Amino acid sequence: MDAMLNNIMNQVDGKHEDIVKFLRDIIRIPSMDGKIGDVGERCAVEMKSLNFDEVRFDKMGNILGRIGNGDTHIVFDSHIDTVGIGSEDSWEWDPFEGKIEDGVLFARGACDEKGSTPGMIYGMAIARDLGILDGITAWYFGNMEEWCDGIAPNAFVEDDPGIKPDFVIIGEPTDMKVYRGQKGRLEMEVVSKGRSAHAASNFLGDNAIYNILPIIRGIEMMDEELGDHEFLGNGRITVTDMNVKTASINAVPDEAVITIDRRMTIGEDRKTVLEQVRKLIPSEVSDRVTVREMYYDEPSYTGYVFAVDKYFPAWLMDDTHELCLAGQKVRELIGLPVCETGKWDFSTNGIYWAGKAGIPSIGFGPGDEVTAHTVDDSVRINDVVQATGFYALIGGFLGNNI
Repeated sequence: MDAMLNNIMNQVDGKHEDIVKFLRDIIRIPSMDGKIGDVGERCAVEMKSLNFDEVRFDKMGNILGRIGNGDTHIVFDSHIDTVGIGSEDSWEWDPFEGKIEDGVLFARGACDEKGSTPGMIYGMAIARDLGILDGITAWYFGNMEEWCDGIAPNAFVEDDPGIKPDFVIIGEPTDMKVYRGQKGRLEMEVVSKGRSAHAASNFLGDNAIYNILPIIRGIEMMDEELGDHEFLGNGRITVTDMNVKTASINAVPDEAVITIDRRMTIGEDRKTVLEQVRKLIPSEVSDRVTVREMYYDEPSYTGYVFAVDKYFPAWLMDDTHELCLAGQKVRELIGLPVCETGKWDFSTNGIYWAGKAGIPSIGFGPGDEVTAHTVDDSVRINDVVQATGFYALIGGFLGNNI
Protein backbone atom coordinates (compact mmCIF):
# COMPACT_ATOMS: atom_id res chain seq x y z
CA MET A 1 0.00 0.00 0.00
CA ASP A 2 2.73 2.47 0.92
CA ALA A 3 4.61 1.79 -2.29
CA MET A 4 1.46 2.17 -4.40
CA LEU A 5 0.46 5.35 -2.60
CA ASN A 6 3.91 6.86 -3.10
CA ASN A 7 3.79 5.89 -6.76
CA ILE A 8 0.39 7.52 -7.24
CA MET A 9 1.35 10.74 -5.49
CA ASN A 10 4.63 10.94 -7.41
CA GLN A 11 2.74 10.60 -10.67
CA VAL A 12 0.21 13.23 -9.56
CA ASP A 13 3.02 15.61 -8.62
CA GLY A 14 4.72 14.96 -11.95
CA LYS A 15 1.51 15.93 -13.77
CA HIS A 16 0.99 19.13 -11.77
CA GLU A 17 1.71 21.51 -14.65
CA ASP A 18 -0.33 19.45 -17.14
CA ILE A 19 -3.31 19.35 -14.79
CA VAL A 20 -3.23 23.11 -14.18
CA LYS A 21 -2.79 23.90 -17.87
CA PHE A 22 -5.74 21.67 -18.74
CA LEU A 23 -7.88 23.42 -16.12
CA ARG A 24 -6.96 26.87 -17.44
CA ASP A 25 -7.71 25.72 -20.99
CA ILE A 26 -11.23 24.48 -20.26
CA ILE A 27 -12.05 27.54 -18.16
CA ARG A 28 -11.06 29.80 -21.06
CA ILE A 29 -13.76 28.14 -23.20
CA PRO A 30 -17.22 29.60 -22.43
CA SER A 31 -19.81 26.86 -21.90
CA MET A 32 -22.93 28.65 -20.70
CA ASP A 33 -26.56 27.66 -21.30
CA GLY A 34 -25.63 24.00 -21.80
CA LYS A 35 -23.46 24.73 -24.83
CA ILE A 36 -20.58 22.40 -23.96
CA GLY A 37 -19.49 21.33 -27.44
CA ASP A 38 -16.24 23.28 -27.56
CA VAL A 39 -15.15 22.50 -24.01
CA GLY A 40 -16.13 18.87 -24.59
CA GLU A 41 -13.83 18.79 -27.61
CA ARG A 42 -10.98 20.07 -25.45
CA CYS A 43 -11.65 17.32 -22.90
CA ALA A 44 -11.69 14.79 -25.73
CA VAL A 45 -8.24 15.93 -26.87
CA GLU A 46 -6.87 15.40 -23.36
CA MET A 47 -8.42 11.96 -22.97
CA LYS A 48 -7.12 10.82 -26.36
CA SER A 49 -3.63 12.02 -25.44
CA LEU A 50 -3.89 9.88 -22.31
CA ASN A 51 -4.91 6.83 -24.38
CA PHE A 52 -8.46 6.35 -23.14
CA ASP A 53 -10.06 3.27 -24.68
CA GLU A 54 -13.07 5.20 -25.97
CA VAL A 55 -13.81 8.90 -26.35
CA ARG A 56 -17.02 10.19 -27.89
CA PHE A 57 -20.02 12.48 -27.53
CA ASP A 58 -23.46 11.09 -26.78
CA LYS A 59 -26.62 12.21 -28.56
CA MET A 60 -27.32 14.93 -26.00
CA GLY A 61 -23.83 16.35 -26.49
CA ASN A 62 -22.13 15.17 -23.29
CA ILE A 63 -18.52 14.00 -23.62
CA LEU A 64 -17.72 10.42 -22.59
CA GLY A 65 -14.38 8.81 -21.93
CA ARG A 66 -13.92 5.14 -21.02
CA ILE A 67 -11.04 3.17 -19.57
CA GLY A 68 -11.31 -0.60 -19.13
CA ASN A 69 -14.00 -3.15 -19.82
CA GLY A 70 -14.58 -4.84 -16.49
CA ASP A 71 -17.74 -5.96 -14.73
CA THR A 72 -17.74 -3.14 -12.16
CA HIS A 73 -18.79 0.20 -13.64
CA ILE A 74 -17.76 3.49 -12.04
CA VAL A 75 -18.78 6.91 -13.34
CA PHE A 76 -16.85 10.08 -12.59
CA ASP A 77 -19.45 12.81 -13.12
CA SER A 78 -18.37 16.41 -13.71
CA HIS A 79 -20.59 18.99 -15.36
CA ILE A 80 -18.59 21.21 -17.69
CA ASP A 81 -21.21 23.86 -18.31
CA THR A 82 -21.49 27.02 -16.21
CA VAL A 83 -23.98 29.72 -15.39
CA GLY A 84 -23.56 33.03 -17.18
CA ILE A 85 -21.34 35.88 -16.03
CA GLY A 86 -24.07 38.48 -15.53
CA SER A 87 -22.89 42.03 -15.99
CA GLU A 88 -19.27 42.23 -17.17
CA ASP A 89 -18.92 45.35 -15.01
CA SER A 90 -19.27 43.22 -11.87
CA TRP A 91 -16.00 41.38 -12.61
CA GLU A 92 -12.62 42.86 -11.69
CA TRP A 93 -10.89 40.38 -14.03
CA ASP A 94 -11.72 38.52 -17.21
CA PRO A 95 -14.07 35.75 -15.97
CA PHE A 96 -12.74 33.24 -18.51
CA GLU A 97 -9.05 34.06 -18.38
CA GLY A 98 -9.30 34.37 -14.62
CA LYS A 99 -6.50 35.20 -12.23
CA ILE A 100 -4.34 33.26 -9.77
CA GLU A 101 -3.80 34.92 -6.42
CA ASP A 102 -2.22 33.26 -3.36
CA GLY A 103 -2.60 29.84 -5.01
CA VAL A 104 -6.30 30.34 -5.79
CA LEU A 105 -7.68 30.44 -9.32
CA PHE A 106 -10.57 32.88 -9.70
CA ALA A 107 -12.68 32.37 -12.86
CA ARG A 108 -16.15 31.40 -14.01
CA GLY A 109 -16.57 27.67 -13.53
CA ALA A 110 -13.42 27.20 -11.44
CA CYS A 111 -15.50 26.02 -8.49
CA ASP A 112 -18.73 24.99 -10.21
CA GLU A 113 -17.53 22.69 -11.64
CA LYS A 114 -14.65 22.57 -14.07
CA GLY A 115 -12.22 22.20 -11.17
CA SER A 116 -12.92 18.47 -10.84
CA THR A 117 -12.52 17.55 -14.52
CA PRO A 118 -8.68 17.52 -14.76
CA GLY A 119 -8.32 15.40 -11.64
CA MET A 120 -10.89 12.88 -12.81
CA ILE A 121 -9.37 12.45 -16.26
CA TYR A 122 -5.77 12.30 -15.07
CA GLY A 123 -6.72 10.20 -12.04
CA MET A 124 -8.35 7.58 -14.26
CA ALA A 125 -5.26 7.40 -16.50
CA ILE A 126 -2.89 7.08 -13.53
CA ALA A 127 -5.05 4.36 -11.98
CA ARG A 128 -5.05 2.41 -15.24
CA ASP A 129 -1.28 2.63 -15.61
CA LEU A 130 -0.81 1.24 -12.09
CA GLY A 131 -3.30 -1.61 -12.53
CA ILE A 132 -5.78 -0.12 -10.06
CA LEU A 133 -8.63 -0.32 -12.58
CA ASP A 134 -8.21 -4.01 -13.42
CA GLY A 135 -11.69 -5.56 -13.69
CA ILE A 136 -13.33 -2.12 -13.76
CA THR A 137 -15.00 -0.05 -16.46
CA ALA A 138 -14.44 3.59 -15.57
CA TRP A 139 -16.27 6.41 -17.33
CA TYR A 140 -15.53 10.10 -17.33
CA PHE A 141 -18.86 11.85 -17.91
CA GLY A 142 -18.49 15.52 -18.79
CA ASN A 143 -22.03 16.76 -18.94
CA MET A 144 -24.48 19.66 -18.85
CA GLU A 145 -26.01 20.06 -15.38
CA GLU A 146 -26.85 23.73 -15.10
CA TRP A 147 -29.12 23.11 -18.10
CA CYS A 148 -31.38 20.86 -15.99
CA ASP A 149 -29.81 18.88 -13.14
CA GLY A 150 -30.12 15.13 -13.47
CA ILE A 151 -31.27 15.08 -17.09
CA ALA A 152 -27.84 14.21 -18.52
CA PRO A 153 -27.23 11.11 -16.37
CA ASN A 154 -30.86 10.10 -16.89
CA ALA A 155 -30.23 10.03 -20.63
CA PHE A 156 -26.83 8.36 -20.10
CA VAL A 157 -28.40 5.42 -18.27
CA GLU A 158 -31.70 5.07 -20.11
CA ASP A 159 -30.83 6.00 -23.67
CA ASP A 160 -27.18 6.37 -24.65
CA PRO A 161 -25.12 4.27 -24.00
CA GLY A 162 -27.59 2.55 -21.70
CA ILE A 163 -25.15 1.62 -18.94
CA LYS A 164 -26.15 1.58 -15.29
CA PRO A 165 -23.04 2.14 -13.15
CA ASP A 166 -22.43 0.45 -9.83
CA PHE A 167 -20.93 3.58 -8.25
CA VAL A 168 -20.83 7.30 -9.03
CA ILE A 169 -18.36 9.94 -7.89
CA ILE A 170 -19.83 13.43 -8.31
CA GLY A 171 -17.26 16.20 -8.72
CA GLU A 172 -19.38 19.13 -7.49
CA PRO A 173 -17.47 21.28 -4.98
CA THR A 174 -17.24 19.72 -1.51
CA ASP A 175 -14.17 21.56 -0.18
CA MET A 176 -12.35 18.21 -0.41
CA LYS A 177 -14.79 16.45 1.92
CA VAL A 178 -16.95 13.42 1.15
CA TYR A 179 -20.57 14.46 0.64
CA ARG A 180 -23.37 11.92 0.78
CA GLY A 181 -26.66 13.67 0.14
CA GLN A 182 -28.71 16.73 -0.65
CA LYS A 183 -32.25 18.03 -0.54
CA GLY A 184 -34.44 17.49 -3.57
CA ARG A 185 -36.98 19.82 -5.11
CA LEU A 186 -40.19 20.06 -7.04
CA GLU A 187 -40.76 22.96 -9.40
CA MET A 188 -44.38 24.06 -9.68
CA GLU A 189 -46.50 26.76 -11.25
CA VAL A 190 -49.70 28.29 -9.91
CA VAL A 191 -51.88 29.58 -12.72
CA SER A 192 -54.58 32.16 -12.04
CA LYS A 193 -57.15 32.91 -14.74
CA GLY A 194 -59.07 36.18 -14.62
CA ARG A 195 -61.18 38.34 -16.92
CA SER A 196 -59.89 41.32 -18.82
CA ALA A 197 -61.45 44.77 -18.62
CA HIS A 198 -60.35 48.34 -19.19
CA ALA A 199 -58.57 49.70 -16.14
CA ALA A 200 -61.02 52.61 -16.12
CA SER A 201 -63.79 50.05 -15.59
CA ASN A 202 -61.84 47.58 -13.50
CA PHE A 203 -64.98 46.48 -11.64
CA LEU A 204 -66.03 44.69 -14.83
CA GLY A 205 -62.96 42.49 -14.77
CA ASP A 206 -61.50 39.77 -12.58
CA ASN A 207 -57.87 40.55 -11.71
CA ALA A 208 -55.76 37.41 -12.02
CA ILE A 209 -53.04 38.96 -9.85
CA TYR A 210 -55.43 39.58 -6.94
CA ASN A 211 -56.62 35.96 -7.08
CA ILE A 212 -53.08 34.70 -6.60
CA LEU A 213 -51.96 37.07 -3.83
CA PRO A 214 -53.33 34.93 -0.92
CA ILE A 215 -51.32 32.00 -2.24
CA ILE A 216 -48.11 34.03 -2.38
CA ARG A 217 -48.65 35.13 1.22
CA GLY A 218 -49.43 31.54 2.27
CA ILE A 219 -46.21 30.29 0.67
CA GLU A 220 -44.21 32.92 2.54
CA MET A 221 -45.71 31.76 5.86
CA MET A 222 -45.43 28.06 4.99
CA ASP A 223 -41.65 28.30 4.64
CA GLU A 224 -41.35 28.59 8.42
CA GLU A 225 -43.37 25.44 9.07
CA LEU A 226 -41.86 22.82 6.77
CA GLY A 227 -40.37 19.48 7.76
CA ASP A 228 -36.87 19.08 9.14
CA HIS A 229 -34.24 16.36 8.88
CA GLU A 230 -31.37 15.97 11.30
CA PHE A 231 -28.76 15.78 8.54
CA LEU A 232 -30.18 17.44 5.42
CA GLY A 233 -32.09 20.17 7.27
CA ASN A 234 -35.39 21.92 6.61
CA GLY A 235 -37.55 21.86 3.53
CA ARG A 236 -37.94 25.24 1.85
CA ILE A 237 -40.47 26.91 -0.44
CA THR A 238 -40.01 30.11 -2.42
CA VAL A 239 -41.85 32.03 -5.12
CA THR A 240 -39.12 32.61 -7.69
CA ASP A 241 -40.89 34.18 -10.66
CA MET A 242 -44.14 35.78 -11.77
CA ASN A 243 -45.52 36.40 -15.25
CA VAL A 244 -48.64 38.35 -16.09
CA LYS A 245 -50.66 38.43 -19.30
CA THR A 246 -52.66 41.56 -19.95
CA ALA A 247 -54.11 43.27 -22.99
CA SER A 248 -52.18 46.44 -22.10
CA ILE A 249 -50.86 48.32 -19.11
CA ASN A 250 -54.29 49.94 -18.95
CA ALA A 251 -56.17 46.67 -18.67
CA VAL A 252 -57.06 44.21 -15.91
CA PRO A 253 -54.77 41.18 -16.39
CA ASP A 254 -56.52 37.96 -17.28
CA GLU A 255 -53.69 35.57 -16.34
CA ALA A 256 -50.98 35.46 -13.69
CA VAL A 257 -48.49 32.63 -13.19
CA ILE A 258 -46.07 32.21 -10.29
CA THR A 259 -43.18 29.75 -10.27
CA ILE A 260 -42.38 27.91 -7.03
CA ASP A 261 -39.12 26.27 -5.99
CA ARG A 262 -39.95 23.71 -3.31
CA ARG A 263 -36.86 22.20 -1.65
CA MET A 264 -37.74 18.77 -0.25
CA THR A 265 -35.96 17.06 2.59
CA ILE A 266 -36.03 13.38 3.53
CA GLY A 267 -39.56 12.35 4.54
CA GLU A 268 -41.34 14.73 2.17
CA ASP A 269 -42.95 13.35 -0.99
CA ARG A 270 -44.10 14.72 -4.28
CA LYS A 271 -47.85 14.28 -3.71
CA THR A 272 -47.77 15.89 -0.28
CA VAL A 273 -45.93 19.04 -1.33
CA LEU A 274 -48.35 19.56 -4.23
CA GLU A 275 -51.31 19.27 -1.88
CA GLN A 276 -49.74 21.76 0.54
CA VAL A 277 -49.86 24.41 -2.18
CA ARG A 278 -53.30 23.43 -3.45
CA LYS A 279 -54.70 23.92 0.06
CA LEU A 280 -53.64 27.57 -0.09
CA ILE A 281 -56.12 28.30 -2.88
CA PRO A 282 -59.12 30.23 -1.44
CA SER A 283 -62.38 28.41 -2.09
CA GLU A 284 -63.91 31.44 -3.79
CA VAL A 285 -61.27 31.32 -6.59
CA SER A 286 -60.74 27.54 -6.75
CA ASP A 287 -62.43 27.40 -10.16
CA ARG A 288 -59.88 29.88 -11.56
CA VAL A 289 -56.60 28.91 -9.88
CA THR A 290 -54.72 25.67 -10.51
CA VAL A 291 -51.38 24.13 -9.48
CA ARG A 292 -49.28 22.17 -11.95
CA GLU A 293 -45.89 20.49 -11.94
CA MET A 294 -43.35 21.88 -14.36
CA TYR A 295 -41.98 19.89 -17.25
CA TYR A 296 -38.69 20.11 -19.16
CA ASP A 297 -38.45 19.28 -22.84
CA GLU A 298 -36.03 21.85 -24.22
CA PRO A 299 -33.61 20.52 -26.87
CA SER A 300 -29.91 20.38 -26.02
CA TYR A 301 -27.38 22.19 -28.18
CA THR A 302 -27.32 19.15 -30.47
CA GLY A 303 -31.11 19.25 -30.89
CA TYR A 304 -31.60 16.14 -28.73
CA VAL A 305 -34.72 16.13 -26.53
CA PHE A 306 -35.05 14.07 -23.37
CA ALA A 307 -38.25 15.11 -21.61
CA VAL A 308 -38.45 14.95 -17.80
CA ASP A 309 -40.68 16.19 -15.00
CA LYS A 310 -38.99 18.87 -12.93
CA TYR A 311 -39.07 16.64 -9.88
CA PHE A 312 -35.74 16.02 -8.21
CA PRO A 313 -35.89 13.73 -5.15
CA ALA A 314 -33.78 14.17 -2.03
CA TRP A 315 -31.20 11.48 -1.40
CA LEU A 316 -28.90 10.39 1.39
CA MET A 317 -26.29 7.65 1.56
CA ASP A 318 -25.70 5.96 4.90
CA ASP A 319 -22.28 6.91 6.25
CA THR A 320 -21.54 3.19 6.77
CA HIS A 321 -22.07 2.36 3.10
CA GLU A 322 -18.98 0.90 1.44
CA LEU A 323 -18.76 3.87 -0.93
CA CYS A 324 -18.75 6.41 1.92
CA LEU A 325 -16.22 4.35 3.86
CA ALA A 326 -13.99 4.05 0.80
CA GLY A 327 -14.19 7.79 0.21
CA GLN A 328 -13.24 8.57 3.79
CA LYS A 329 -10.33 6.13 3.71
CA VAL A 330 -8.99 7.55 0.44
CA ARG A 331 -9.13 11.10 1.85
CA GLU A 332 -6.85 10.01 4.66
CA LEU A 333 -4.47 8.24 2.29
CA ILE A 334 -3.93 11.37 0.21
CA GLY A 335 -3.13 13.36 3.34
CA LEU A 336 -6.39 15.12 4.17
CA PRO A 337 -7.40 15.50 7.83
CA VAL A 338 -10.13 13.27 9.24
CA CYS A 339 -13.56 14.91 9.18
CA GLU A 340 -17.20 13.95 9.07
CA THR A 341 -19.11 13.50 5.82
CA GLY A 342 -21.14 16.44 4.57
CA LYS A 343 -23.98 17.45 2.26
CA TRP A 344 -24.69 19.98 -0.46
CA ASP A 345 -27.07 22.86 0.06
CA PHE A 346 -27.57 23.16 -3.69
CA SER A 347 -28.68 20.56 -6.23
CA THR A 348 -26.48 18.14 -8.20
CA ASN A 349 -26.83 15.25 -10.62
CA GLY A 350 -27.13 13.07 -7.52
CA ILE A 351 -30.87 13.68 -7.69
CA TYR A 352 -30.88 11.24 -10.60
CA TRP A 353 -27.99 8.92 -9.76
CA ALA A 354 -29.03 8.23 -6.16
CA GLY A 355 -32.45 9.88 -5.93
CA LYS A 356 -34.19 8.33 -8.94
CA ALA A 357 -31.97 5.44 -10.04
CA GLY A 358 -30.84 4.28 -6.59
CA ILE A 359 -27.18 4.10 -7.63
CA PRO A 360 -24.71 4.53 -4.73
CA SER A 361 -23.16 7.98 -5.09
CA ILE A 362 -20.89 10.32 -3.18
CA GLY A 363 -19.47 13.72 -3.90
CA PHE A 364 -15.84 14.77 -3.77
CA GLY A 365 -14.39 17.82 -5.41
CA PRO A 366 -12.18 20.86 -4.93
CA GLY A 367 -13.81 24.23 -4.29
CA ASP A 368 -16.26 25.63 -1.77
CA GLU A 369 -19.84 25.83 -3.01
CA VAL A 370 -20.36 29.24 -1.38
CA THR A 371 -18.36 30.78 -4.25
CA ALA A 372 -20.41 29.04 -6.95
CA HIS A 373 -22.38 31.33 -9.27
CA THR A 374 -20.65 34.41 -7.81
CA VAL A 375 -17.89 36.71 -9.10
CA ASP A 376 -15.67 35.00 -6.50
CA ASP A 377 -16.04 31.62 -8.25
CA SER A 378 -12.71 30.03 -7.34
CA VAL A 379 -10.70 26.93 -6.51
CA ARG A 380 -7.38 26.26 -4.80
CA ILE A 381 -4.86 25.01 -7.36
CA ASN A 382 -3.27 22.57 -4.92
CA ASP A 383 -6.70 21.06 -4.19
CA VAL A 384 -7.31 20.47 -7.90
CA VAL A 385 -4.04 18.55 -8.11
CA GLN A 386 -4.49 16.70 -4.81
CA ALA A 387 -8.00 15.61 -5.82
CA THR A 388 -6.38 13.70 -8.69
CA GLY A 389 -5.00 11.26 -6.15
CA PHE A 390 -8.46 10.69 -4.71
CA TYR A 391 -9.96 9.93 -8.12
CA ALA A 392 -7.05 7.59 -8.91
CA LEU A 393 -7.40 5.60 -5.69
CA ILE A 394 -11.17 5.35 -5.20
CA GLY A 395 -11.68 2.89 -8.05
CA GLY A 396 -9.15 0.49 -6.56
CA PHE A 397 -11.05 0.32 -3.28
CA LEU A 398 -14.38 -0.24 -5.00
CA GLY A 399 -12.94 -2.88 -7.32
CA ASN A 400 -11.04 -4.63 -4.51
CA ASN A 401 -7.74 -4.00 -6.24
CA ILE A 402 -6.21 -2.33 -3.17
